[in-house]
Amino acid sequence: MARYTCSLTVALANQDIHASLIQLFQSCKFEVIYDTTDYIMGREVPGDVPFAKLVTVEGLIEKSRGVVAGQAQVNLVIKNEELPLQANNHCRQMFDQLQQAIQNHADWKVLNIVAY
Repeated sequence: MARYTCSLTVALANQDIHASLIQLFQSCKFEVIYDTTDYIMGREVPGDVPFAKLVTVEGLIEKSRGVVAGQAQVNLVIKNEELPLQANNHCRQMFDQLQQAIQNHADWKVLNIVAY
């Protein structure tokens, strides 16, 4: 199973991190399939790639660490059932696309990002 994770701290122009994260997932062609106040799960829309390569993304908004005004801690996990036999597999491509969307997001200013 291919799996990529990152943890980031963002400063928000818009104070609603939850809505911004949903918008971010949708801009990367993930449909939201599970949604709570601090956890969002999305999956890649079927049709473009084989079923085993469909990517799932999970976003956890950290509220337990104490939120600094205007900042949020977000942990992302991107995974699929594909064996990562190549460095540039479909899951990695979707991870890179999501990271690029984060960097280009109008409401977010990334203060710190750690990718695993």
